[in-house]
Amino acid sequence: MADFTITLPSGRAWTPKFAESINEEKCIGCGRCFKVCGRDVLQLVGLNDEGERIAVGDDEDDDEYEKKVMTIANPENCVGCEACMKICPKKCYTHSAAQAA
Repeated sequence: MADFTITLPSGRAWTPKFAESINEEKCIGCGRCFKVCGRDVLQLVGLNDEGERIAVGDDEDDDEYEKKVMTIANPENCVGCEACMKICPKKCYTHSAAQAA
């Protein structure tokens, strides 16, 4: 199978690469990726000292978790623009191309 490729109006070929995973060890939860994604793909969560995910609320009670990390909550909304990866200061993202049938 080949990668799914689109021909842009300029004639240039483009292969969208979709958010596949985020390395939680490297992620610092800065939220830059969240701000550039307008597709509701990402969600910030807290990790407790046992590595369990905890919802981050508006009350900002940081005592419940060790750190915040970004997660891919709605991968089906990703359009493959890679803006999240480009803005990430820690290069946490893995993207992959969709395979054409």
